Amino acid sequence: MGLQVDVRKLDLFNQMAKEGSGTVADHLGQLTGLDARVHTSQINFLDIDDVKTHIGTDRQVGIYVELTEPPYGYVLFMLDPADSKRLAGAMLGGMGDGGDGAGFSDMERSAMQEIGNIMTSGFIDGWANVLDTTIDMGTPNFVLGPASGIVDKMGGWPDSELVFVIDSKIVVEDDDLGMTVYTFPELESLVELIQHIDLETDVAADTEAGDVV
Repeated sequence: MGLQVDVRKLDLFNQMAKEGSGTVADHLGQLTGLDARVHTSQINFLDIDDVKTHIGTDRQVGIYVELTEPPYGYVLFMLDPADSKRLAGAMLGGMGDGGDGAGFSDMERSAMQEIGNIMTSGFIDGWANVLDTTIDMGTPNFVLGPASGIVDKMGGWPDSELVFVIDSKIVVEDDDLGMTVYTFPELESLVELIQHIDLETDVAADTEAGDVV
């Protein structure tokens, strides 16, 4: 399949990617009661061998979710273990054990998986609205370890020399808490969806975040 796309539709997709990151920031703000925003959002085409180099080797908590419908691929939330502890504690109403993130209880892991579920649902629902489709997803997975190893755990990479990566950094104002969202859609499936975007689509309206329940 050809990968040529109308440049106007690429611009709409770029807006969609940024608005989706904004939805994640809104949900993070609702979960923490703090003001979260998108610090940076960029799109990269990386050689498959460079993906792990791009992500790095720092010890991180990763919550990844597989997309089981086009564009397929994965959404990965990565954050510092101590920040993950704080988020889990907020989700559990202060019942987490705090600490520096050396280890996580089953409750904390479950809380982080639920956060991943909430974040991904809002993110992907906005994409589905813009692309006029449905995008189902699997169960969130919790992984603790070197960032590059988290990518290995995801597995299922497409048979392609290039990987399409949307890389968004979310930060909380006046706080050091933050996360990075990586989206790895399968390139050909994504292009096929982008080709059907209606040029009259109101991206901001379609990707508007709802309240976190």
